Amino acid sequence: MKIVVLVILYLFTNALGFSQSPEEQVKKAITIFFKGFHAKDSLMMKQVVADHVVVQTTSVTQEGKTLFKTEDIHTLYKNIASIPAKVEFKEELTNFSIQVDRTMANAWVDYTFFLNKEFSHCGVNSFQLINFDGNWKIIYLIDTRGKEGCEN
Repeated sequence: MKIVVLVILYLFTNALGFSQSPEEQVKKAITIFFKGFHAKDSLMMKQVVADHVVVQTTSVTQEGKTLFKTEDIHTLYKNIASIPAKVEFKEELTNFSIQVDRTMANAWVDYTFFLNKEFSHCGVNSFQLINFDGNWKIIYLIDTRGKEGCEN
């Protein structure tokens, strides 16, 4: 009898959408990361970031040279938390492409960035995530940045 009740409960919760696909779970982790980012809340961001993470960015200078830089995650947390209250910023995520295989996921996320409600730049965030015992954590993040080819 207990098994029948458990099976019915499982089917009921799945029918109501309580069970999320791995792709939805990955998107949720990225959404939590950006919710913390916009709230300048490094503790929220840390919920979905692994202990050892690589953060990089690439862009092109006005002279056409490729810039490539690696940033320490703790520096990123500190920089986010120290943004003055009068500075308003928003990274609008415009498209998600997520692939999952077992405990690894890749998310390609287009974005447009606004600073004090003015367009700043756009690009793509590329996330690599690992599922650590049921929790998706970001292990790698690289983004592109530019002003051309943006829809703003």
